[in-house]
Amino acid sequence: MKAFIFADDPDEGNLLKTILGYIGLEVTVSLQLEPVLENWPQDSAELVILAADDNTVLMKKVVDVRATTQVPLLTIADALPEESLCAMLTTGADLVLERPVSPRVLANYARVLLRRSETVPAFVLTSLELDEITLNPSTRTVTVAGQEPRRLTHLEFRLLYVLMTNREQVLPADTIVDRVWGYNGGGDRDLVRGLISRLRRKLEPDPEQPCFIQTITGVGYMFTLEPQPDSF
Repeated sequence: MKAFIFADDPDEGNLLKTILGYIGLEVTVSLQLEPVLENWPQDSAELVILAADDNTVLMKKVVDVRATTQVPLLTIADALPEESLCAMLTTGADLVLERPVSPRVLANYARVLLRRSETVPAFVLTSLELDEITLNPSTRTVTVAGQEPRRLTHLEFRLLYVLMTNREQVLPADTIVDRVWGYNGGGDRDLVRGLISRLRRKLEPDPEQPCFIQTITGVGYMFTLEPQPDSF
């Protein structure tokens, strides 16, 4: 699973990255929020952490994130008066931690938010449009240009959403298991293969010669609009 950290202080950002990496998250740290949000549909995450020294700036970042996505949002700030703390929660933060933050406490709160996010309804996700393919979370359908929308099961949708938001990136089967079945597990490589096969029957013009969902032998799977000659 993936987390995005936006920190004014690079040292704090790297420390937070280390803590979240320890519990198995793939972490990206950025000093600039806007470029990441602009690219959110193609490169999203399951958890966002905002850390800023200026509480006014932090509040604005919360507003910006919530205008783009409803994934779990944790903020880190200096001591806040009660009114400011309530305002930040009302604006959209799921949790506000005050410095200094215990690494153990942060790690456990991250786990809690990720567990809760597994039950977030699909309608809070952003629709994805990649050339001729559209994935609609509100109806849980996928449409290929010129064809009727096809309904997806819950797991099929989660898998396709993960693949499309990581377009042109090879995802190992174990990574897919974590992102589709959730942080608590429940899936395995055989189930991933079965889901891939079902998605190809709904998505590909010829499921035996897939164009969009490629198997990268010995590595994993990749969503692409450019077929790879060494995949099948």
